[in-house]
Amino acid sequence: MKIFNNEINKKDYKKAVKGQKKFIKKFGDDRNTEYHLGITDNSVITGPLGVKNIVITDDKNLQLPEKPIIIGNIRMGFGHYRISMAMASAAHSMGYTPLWLDLNSFPQTTCTKIISYQNDLYSMGSRLSQKFSLFNKLFWEPMNYEGFKKLSYNVGDQKNAELMTPIFREIPKDIPLIATHVWPAQAAIHAGMKNVVNAIPDNWPMALHLAEGSLHTVQTYNSYFGYRSLHDFVEGKVLNPIPKDQILYTGHYIDHEMVENIENDCAKRTERAKNGKPIRFLLTIGGAGAQGEFFQSIVKALLPYVKENKATIYINCGDYENVWANMKKAIPDLNDENLCHTHFNNWTNECDFAKRSLEGNDKESSCGIHAFCNKDIFAAVYITNLLIRSSDILVTKPSELAFYPVPKLFIKRVGGHEMWGAIHSAEIGDGTQECSTPEYACSMIKMIMEDPSIVEGMCTAIIKNKGLGIYDGAYNAVKAAVSMNK
Repeated sequence: MKIFNNEINKKDYKKAVKGQKKFIKKFGDDRNTEYHLGITDNSVITGPLGVKNIVITDDKNLQLPEKPIIIGNIRMGFGHYRISMAMASAAHSMGYTPLWLDLNSFPQTTCTKIISYQNDLYSMGSRLSQKFSLFNKLFWEPMNYEGFKKLSYNVGDQKNAELMTPIFREIPKDIPLIATHVWPAQAAIHAGMKNVVNAIPDNWPMALHLAEGSLHTVQTYNSYFGYRSLHDFVEGKVLNPIPKDQILYTGHYIDHEMVENIENDCAKRTERAKNGKPIRFLLTIGGAGAQGEFFQSIVKALLPYVKENKATIYINCGDYENVWANMKKAIPDLNDENLCHTHFNNWTNECDFAKRSLEGNDKESSCGIHAFCNKDIFAAVYITNLLIRSSDILVTKPSELAFYPVPKLFIKRVGGHEMWGAIHSAEIGDGTQECSTPEYACSMIKMIMEDPSIVEGMCTAIIKNKGLGIYDGAYNAVKAAVSMNK
């Protein structure tokens, strides 16, 4: 076996084959099974983004819309869904119909069984890494930083992706497909899809993200050169590079609605900072719910400012109600209904709140603490996207949100690979350095509260970055996908 004309060690290949056989024994092999596909609306994102869901049906009659583009993804954390929404938003704005293909949404398939199993392991590892420093130091950080980087890791994923191909059988092979996780990209290639864009999310080059036969898109030049050269993907060896026609720098993958309104949204942030209005902090808890205790410290630090009407807090708990329950136990003030308001599983209410917050004339959305939680995964992810535009500071780990055009305060990463998201953001001026401890994060909050010009400075950088095309990645990925067969 070769990957980009680099010979794979026989031992590594045999291990990959053994791993595939293990999954077949555990979850079955449905490569000879026929799955019929249909298209349905999505209750959350069909309206704003034009998205249609690809689902399994009983009828062998797949009806495709005009100008379709498939967005291939998996539910593993929130990041890959969020990047998919950015691609869908860009595609919709360009006149295409995005078709949502989540390989983790078909429980009867071997594909979904494998992904769900691995997702459970990854989520557990994420949570353990935040609770046990030794586990993080000796296992989690090395695996995410060096383990996933090695070319040998990609071999196993390629063999597993062969088991994910049945869902593609009825899809015309020339439809453009953008994958926001490597497994849909690999599976699509193995299934014979011809126009596949593999949208790489991270700023740290890793063999984990390779899908030979696809066009690899990257968000930064650091990532471009790391992937192009395959530097250190095999220890101590200079490898044959990725051909230049199989990798493309695009810029950051950002929703059309955000990019289009950058100047206006930044102007409102600057106005709030200059006129002493409450600074709006948006706290996003990731899909694994790994950093609940870290966020508790931040809320405690912000509470005095909230009570003085100098700060407002938006908290997106994702689909983890237990995160909010634990936060209320740790912070009794959150039980005060005059101070704290919940917006749970009421999408109409949440959209209305986000709209009023953006308009800026609403007292309710401009003060206090507002918590959001949704059992629907699309709502759980997308409410952050809606609230970002009206927020002054996004508090997040440096994962996919590190690339978004909003001032950011970065808390501790979950895995070494995320470090490079914070580094990139700090270098282009739209985010802080990574705050590795709650104490450091709280001191940064104090600094922002005492010096709102920090928000203004980041907004200036964001507007400059837009002029440089840094936030045009989603548009460029769509253009690349639809032009591949021309």
